[in-house]
Amino acid sequence: MSSVTFETQRTALADVVAIPVTPFAEDGSVDQVAHRALLRRLLDGGVRTLTPNGNTGEFYALTPQERQLVTELTIEETGGRAVILVGVGHDVPTAVASARHARDHGAAMVMVHQPVHPYVSQRGWVDYHRAIAEAVPELGVVPYIRNAQLTGARLAELADTCPNVIGVKYAVPDASRFAAFARDAGLDRFVWVAGLAEPYAPSYFSAGATGFTSGLVNVAPAVSLNMIEALRAGDYPGAMKVWEQIRRFEELRAANGSANNVTVVKEALASLGLCRRDVRPPSRQLPEDERAEVAAIASGWSI
Repeated sequence: MSSVTFETQRTALADVVAIPVTPFAEDGSVDQVAHRALLRRLLDGGVRTLTPNGNTGEFYALTPQERQLVTELTIEETGGRAVILVGVGHDVPTAVASARHARDHGAAMVMVHQPVHPYVSQRGWVDYHRAIAEAVPELGVVPYIRNAQLTGARLAELADTCPNVIGVKYAVPDASRFAAFARDAGLDRFVWVAGLAEPYAPSYFSAGATGFTSGLVNVAPAVSLNMIEALRAGDYPGAMKVWEQIRRFEELRAANGSANNVTVVKEALASLGLCRRDVRPPSRQLPEDERAEVAAIASGWSI
């Protein structure tokens, strides 16, 4: 299967890859009405690539049934207006079942979460992704790499046997390491997505990334789209103006080992009246004294 087959998917990755939140109702269930409204807001805002069941969607806090629900709801509400990249993971049979479910409901790609296991060998990483990619040869497959030890050669090895591995969400916070990894794996062979969102997008684009993931896009789609437009134009001063605009919001998300990564996004959405602020353990709501700052930032963006 040639890479030409995946042209639509490759184009979709070279963009703002939105990671929608999963809003919860008062009874703790997935709030389907709010979820649909938030998705419509992203689509109306110009977002064309969506990742249901990403980390900002609280992937690890959802039950298997809820992950299926989120996938189906996203694909249904999108109605072909965006390319869907479904997050899958956990043990291999679970990931394979999720990938097949995504395929059967019309998704174009799957993003494979970094294996959650205390012992990950490099060749074991290849085996894990190969098992998933081979199960859905018609889907584009995007490994989500958070492991600084992994080498570019291992990714190339994976793609040699699985030509549907077409892109990478690279989320190691080191632009120099990313530049080397991408070149060792094949800079032009894959679509490189800056997996640490807007704060790292300018430095990663300078090293070869052409897309970036975003949780902030849930709150202010125009802000994220402004950044990628600047980056595509090679306008790094313009991109850094957006970077300055979003800096404090992203610092709040990244503090204490990203403890409030999702919490801050949901707090901003709650301040705008778009969904409840509820998150599930091991995340936690912001204390009262920090909510005002998030609300002030969100209200300051032209939304």
